[in-house]
Amino acid sequence: MTRTQAVIAALFDGPVAVGVTDPRVPQPPAMGDEAAHLAQAIPARRREFAAGRAAARIAMAQLGMPPVPVPASPDRAPVWPDGISGSISHTTSLCAAVLRTGGPCLGLDIEENTPLSQDLLSTICSDAEQASIAGPDQLWLAKLVFCAKEATYKAQYPLTKMLFGFDHVDIALDRSAGRFTATFLKPAGDFVAGDMLLGRFDQTDGHLVTAAWADKSPVKGA
Repeated sequence: MTRTQAVIAALFDGPVAVGVTDPRVPQPPAMGDEAAHLAQAIPARRREFAAGRAAARIAMAQLGMPPVPVPASPDRAPVWPDGISGSISHTTSLCAAVLRTGGPCLGLDIEENTPLSQDLLSTICSDAEQASIAGPDQLWLAKLVFCAKEATYKAQYPLTKMLFGFDHVDIALDRSAGRFTATFLKPAGDFVAGDMLLGRFDQTDGHLVTAAWADKSPVKGA
């Protein structure tokens, strides 16, 4: 297991399988109907898609599974085999997939470890979030908030099938523990305002990495 795989695996409770690939290099061809929705995609999107599916099959092998197709649904979410929870994320230079058999739905996000653009700060972060990360590292922490929100969205989506924006959840970072709490500000499926998802974060290979998980029984706020 590489360091990046180990860092990602350590973010989740319980055992998970982690595959890592480099979207800048050639990857195995798509399987089955995987690439059906890529007919109009640009080459970069095709490379990222192939790298994500290759990473997923690396993780499948760790679970003792044969390689199988992971097509995309009309909303572009991966369609995992029955009994499998998973998540895929990528940047231009790193792609990762995390899988487990059963258990909570998984959310993984990776982002380049660079500060958020100043002009995106108010779009990504609420006033409360901006206040909580105020200081010389605010834009770097805002990028971490963005990463945490992406992982949270991916974790909840298989349960709710709901699209929502950055203003739907608020992130509270615990930098010393490498943890975060995502609190719903608006309802989503069985989640009501005040419900929370838990997550962790770390850094590896020039990237921020966040993990979140969502069960059918939401964590209730105080």
